[in-house]
Amino acid sequence: MSRVGKNPVAVPQGVNVEIKEDQISVKGSGVQLALAANALVTVAQADGKLTFTPADESREANAMSGTMRQLVNNMVVGVTKGFEKKLSLVGVGYKATAQGNKLNLAVGFSHPVNIEMPEGITVATPAPTEIVVKGADRQRVGQVAAEIRAIRPPEPYKGKGIRYADEKITIKETKKK
Repeated sequence: MSRVGKNPVAVPQGVNVEIKEDQISVKGSGVQLALAANALVTVAQADGKLTFTPADESREANAMSGTMRQLVNNMVVGVTKGFEKKLSLVGVGYKATAQGNKLNLAVGFSHPVNIEMPEGITVATPAPTEIVVKGADRQRVGQVAAEIRAIRPPEPYKGKGIRYADEKITIKETKKK
């Protein structure tokens, strides 16, 4: 059995987990997330813990038990604490401003770039060169952060662009004559 799948998911106080035959939904503090259930994994809830066991002895069911466990754990953490990704802008004149659910970027193009945030995702700019993307759904937070980064990815010669706060850019050496 998968090592990740063996660990049970602890459900904290105030979080409601509902297991149906076709989906698993987690609700807490005004946020609700749902995940389609997989037929290869059996989910059981007992005394505040969720356990995931493969439905049969196949390799796919074993792998999927660990995957389902981690996805449900991410949903539980998302409705309790939430997830966030930090991005930083590097470059002369590069700046970002958040206005409601819109993000306005000035990153060296001849026009400003406006991005509409999807429902459930909030964006903040504590400084003009910092962007913080927050939300309950880990996958959506990462996807929105990746889409923002893709507007102006860091280039390898000066390092200018939008990067994750913990990302290290390897600077290439310039061409020699």
